[in-house]
Amino acid sequence: MNSNLYPSMTILGSTGSVGEQAIDVAMQNNIPVNAICAQKNVDRVEEQARRLKVKACAMADPAAAKDLKLRLADTPIRVFTGEQGICEMIAEPYDQNEVVVNSIIGEAGLKPTLQTLSAGKRLALANKESLVCAGEFVMKLAKEKNLEILPVDSEHSAIFQCLRSGAKKEIKKILLTASGGPFYGMTREELQSITVERALAHPTWNMGAKITIDSATLMNKGFEVIEAVHLFDVQPSQIEVLVHRESIMHSAVEYIDNSIIAQMSTPDMRLCVQYALTHPHRTAAVIPPCDLTALGKLTFQKPDTKTFVLLQLALDAIRIGGAVPAVLNAANEVAVDAFLHHRLSFLGIMDLVSKTVDAFSDANRVDSVEDIFSFDLAARAKANELLASYH
Repeated sequence: MNSNLYPSMTILGSTGSVGEQAIDVAMQNNIPVNAICAQKNVDRVEEQARRLKVKACAMADPAAAKDLKLRLADTPIRVFTGEQGICEMIAEPYDQNEVVVNSIIGEAGLKPTLQTLSAGKRLALANKESLVCAGEFVMKLAKEKNLEILPVDSEHSAIFQCLRSGAKKEIKKILLTASGGPFYGMTREELQSITVERALAHPTWNMGAKITIDSATLMNKGFEVIEAVHLFDVQPSQIEVLVHRESIMHSAVEYIDNSIIAQMSTPDMRLCVQYALTHPHRTAAVIPPCDLTALGKLTFQKPDTKTFVLLQLALDAIRIGGAVPAVLNAANEVAVDAFLHHRLSFLGIMDLVSKTVDAFSDANRVDSVEDIFSFDLAARAKANELLASYH
């Protein structure tokens, strides 16, 4: 393996699932990690900072940042505080050949995405909400800075790889795969009794709680459609969602000659991180090989958008555009948090998000990123107001 192919890294959301796997890739390949950030897991960040010998850390929670600063007082590591501190940390000139891996969960990842691009740094993006909420503005900034956004989501990484097989004008459609989540095939009646514990048991991927619930409702797949529209500059009508229970084909591209180019591998996010770092090159494996004979078969079905209405809501949101996807995301963040804290039922997530989006018929036009943040705040307030009526 040519280690020179690897840049240095900054990892945002270092204590989450993707962040931990990015660190694993760094450790396996002796890739320098410049800086890390997290919400408030001080124990884990301190351990990571010392092991990786980073130059800087940031904690979104001010109390956690204060604690971390005391713990790292015996080191030269700088500690940044809060949302603003994370952006200041990103702006630091660590290394000319740096990639920032943004795996922060939710809308909180948008400002760090904008800061990374503004600083002229390469962005490996696992925070899909950056493109869901403000895809038009993010892609415009990337174009202005002449920067390519490197996708880390397994599906978007797969599409990114498949698109190397043809020109943009030759794309017929993108086949975006979904595991279907733990409740595939169930009716709305059967979903009424779903508990938090059952919803957190994903059949394939080991992810954080928020994304796991989004996968169970198919909201995550809806977000991925929106992300793909912006990332690959295609029309919503050019994206077809396929339920693929085995999670081996991570997505595919169908070209105008009706040939389909697919990317397949053992489901492991470390491959996506690795490819984002080494693109357009490939280096020795960090994941196990995929044994197709042991698997035996691959299956594909259409998703049930009548039962899992949030996928259809996302498809509608990207067709309307403006701040509607940002409203959708904000409402979903409130609803999922309420479900995880036993304040809302599983079906209640779908109901609350739908009602919140319905309340924002004026969100179809936006002029700036500031408008996106305004609609985000307003949607959260509305979702919380509606949530109160569920009790």
